[in-house]
Amino acid sequence: MNIVTFFEMDESLFDSNHKVEHFHSGASGEADIAIINIDTIFEFEENKANACKKKFVSIAVIDDESDYDAFKNFGIDAWIKGADIHKINNIINLVEKKLLS
Repeated sequence: MNIVTFFEMDESLFDSNHKVEHFHSGASGEADIAIINIDTIFEFEENKANACKKKFVSIAVIDDESDYDAFKNFGIDAWIKGADIHKINNIINLVEKKLLS
């Protein structure tokens, strides 16, 4: 899967079979998955068409309940708590099935 992050993330969190790009370093526009946080939601909304394929899945990293409330109005596909970010591949595996179906 091609992944674009809209904020700095440790690339070692991702399985090696994924190609990870950071939006601010230049994105190819081929992302299957976009990963955002509360600070990048508007930037994501403005740039998702340039960063992602037509069919893509968005994952939001949330730090508290108010983040979830903000994201639910933006049609985000999946959420993960910041404290659980080490489990990001579990979410990616689930959304990958959605994309391939």
